[in-house]
Amino acid sequence: LAAIVTAVFLTSPLLEVQARSLYVPFVKAPVITNMGWFTFVFFALVIVGSSNAVNLTDGLDGLAIGCTITAAFAYALLSYAAGNFRIAEYLQVPFYPFAGELTVVCSALIGAGLGFLWFNCYPAKVFMGDTGSLAIGGMMGVVAICCKQELLLVVVGGVFVIEAVSVILQVLSFKLTGKRFFVMSPLHHHFELTGWKESTVIVRFWILSIIFALLGLATLKLR
Repeated sequence: LAAIVTAVFLTSPLLEVQARSLYVPFVKAPVITNMGWFTFVFFALVIVGSSNAVNLTDGLDGLAIGCTITAAFAYALLSYAAGNFRIAEYLQVPFYPFAGELTVVCSALIGAGLGFLWFNCYPAKVFMGDTGSLAIGGMMGVVAICCKQELLLVVVGGVFVIEAVSVILQVLSFKLTGKRFFVMSPLHHHFELTGWKESTVIVRFWILSIIFALLGLATLKLR
């Protein structure tokens, strides 16, 4: 999947130069104008990282899909801005002629997510499993790449990042010191074991995901 997305970007005459650039939140101009062949590696890291981060978050009823909906909403707006010349010029974000089509993709994800959440909320009757969570995470990574807001995914998908980092810290801490950094990882299980109810953990993580999404959108003007 990463190879396909990369190939499309690097072979398009219109997008070849921009596709290899790297944009950082809060900065108007690209930090790196041409990443060269590292672009392949970078795209793969974005997709694999986002895919696994969503997968790690999918441990409580409705948690992953709720956070996905807020992230998808943020990227629906970001992709629309990137596909509209006037808005892109005003916000000083990279313009891509067909990026607006990603708004449809994100909207479809939001709609499907809401329908799924109806049955996945606590107590869940259906589950997305690894197939669903990995696919959704990969999809978010592809959308971020296609509108050149890859690093902003760290902000918009802040809950996913926190969950993934909690697992990394837990593993490193146990291997280096023999002690666990958290009671249990990913982080949502830590809070469960410290006395929070499952529904409390879910709702509070949803609130965090909304805050992260709004913060990500705010970076469009805080430049």
